[in-house]
Amino acid sequence: MHSHDSNLLVKLFLLLILTLIAMHVSDPDVPSALQALAVDGHFNFHDVSSAARDFGHRYHFQPSAILHPRSASDIAAVVKHVFRLGPRSGLTVAARGHGHSLQGQAQAPGGIVVHMESLRGGETRVEHRGESPYVDVSGGELWIDVLHESLKHGLAPKSWTDYLHLSVGGTLSNAGVSGQAFRHGPQISNVYQLEIVTGKGVVVNCSATENSDLFYGALGGLGQFGIITRARIALEPAPKMVKWIRVLYSDFTNFTEDQEMLISLKKTFDYIEGFAIINRTGLLNNWRSSFKPQDPAQAGRFDSDGRTLFCLEMTKNFNPEETHIMEQEVEELLSRLRYIPSTMFQSEVTYTEFLNRVHVSEMKLRSEGLWEIPHPWLNLLIPRSRIHDFAREVFGKILTDSSNGPILLYPVNKSKWDNRTSVVIPDEEVFYLVAFLSSAPAKSSPSDRDTLAHALKQNSRILNYCGKAGIGMKQYLPHYTTQEEWRSHFGARWEKFSQRKEAYDPLAILAPGQRIFHKALPWS
Repeated sequence: MHSHDSNLLVKLFLLLILTLIAMHVSDPDVPSALQALAVDGHFNFHDVSSAARDFGHRYHFQPSAILHPRSASDIAAVVKHVFRLGPRSGLTVAARGHGHSLQGQAQAPGGIVVHMESLRGGETRVEHRGESPYVDVSGGELWIDVLHESLKHGLAPKSWTDYLHLSVGGTLSNAGVSGQAFRHGPQISNVYQLEIVTGKGVVVNCSATENSDLFYGALGGLGQFGIITRARIALEPAPKMVKWIRVLYSDFTNFTEDQEMLISLKKTFDYIEGFAIINRTGLLNNWRSSFKPQDPAQAGRFDSDGRTLFCLEMTKNFNPEETHIMEQEVEELLSRLRYIPSTMFQSEVTYTEFLNRVHVSEMKLRSEGLWEIPHPWLNLLIPRSRIHDFAREVFGKILTDSSNGPILLYPVNKSKWDNRTSVVIPDEEVFYLVAFLSSAPAKSSPSDRDTLAHALKQNSRILNYCGKAGIGMKQYLPHYTTQEEWRSHFGARWEKFSQRKEAYDPLAILAPGQRIFHKALPWS
């Protein structure tokens, strides 16, 4: 080996050691320095392993400390302390809601994790302001609790996620999408005001008219510009009941055209989603036990014959005294659809039961030990003009089954997404959310397939196809490991995004787990 090669290896080794030091023990006296801070909450320096786990169960980076704040002031004090340390410290800060990140986005290697749920139970205020009622809530509050509090006033937020046991600050840092998004837009399109702790440790109130650049930047901003500590959410009158309907299609064109027709109507369903069922053989009459088939005899004879099927799921909100009107509207809408006649299943449930539907599945999976396992999810936004190309390749060639988790597929309207926020979406009026929600349980025997490796391989094949075919896809809940990939993700919006980072978190203290910006090393 030549001497200069040897020297290079030594330098690289030293660089690696220094990097590890900067990441994990950048401030050797972290506990005493933080304990000296005047906060009303408290720090945990010992049992920090919980902050190194998330729903994805694939990345595990331990922090040096967990802050359990009592107020936004506590968070501001800690961030300001780290900011004042300057670039000589490798400390970073990550906000953690209910721990449902998929790839370590809410983790802070060797840094400080803010346990946002410590802010739960604070003041939640519902205000009736004519046609613009709202609820003021903590960023650490869960949406299920926001729902319960709002319903006491006969109101509810307009836009949801499919799963309600997520924190307000967490979903607003991404977008918050469900089957209401075609009408109301994502959750970030239904926010009036935010309270944010910036990367300089400053508490800022912002809205569309006050500190608007930070307001729009933080919405969908992946936690890069500040920690959302409070939010003012738009409300609307809440229904008491929901008519819940599922129908099946074997023809993808009919399925997508019917979805697109429904989201274009002024008078339509209140929630519209779809999903794919790949190569499930046999009878489907028991595919959803809580639903009643319209024609039990026909449904009992229906055989999928191994075909890929597509389910259209719809709801109509109503109050008991309006049942007759609701039934008429539903019947008229269903008459316009081209589903397989024998496959209509329906149910009537309370509004809360419908919105909290995924929690029922969660409890069952927890009881079977199938909740806290790896979830290699992949969420994509696909332009309408390429959805058929995408489906042909993915459902026809790449995926062999959908037994390891649901595959969501439904359209939304771009006009309902505010383009001033940080979220990046395809440049077409209608685009599809396609979500591969895989679970990867451990192998029960040596002969079993490694489901995690298999799911990751499929995800990689899907992403590679989108890139090579020029699908124009954007990731939702994006995950990249290099800044070049992030630049490509944001495209023309990267410059604005990086300018906001420089303005509100110049030392790159916040949300290191997103891997977008990296805190300057002490010697740089």
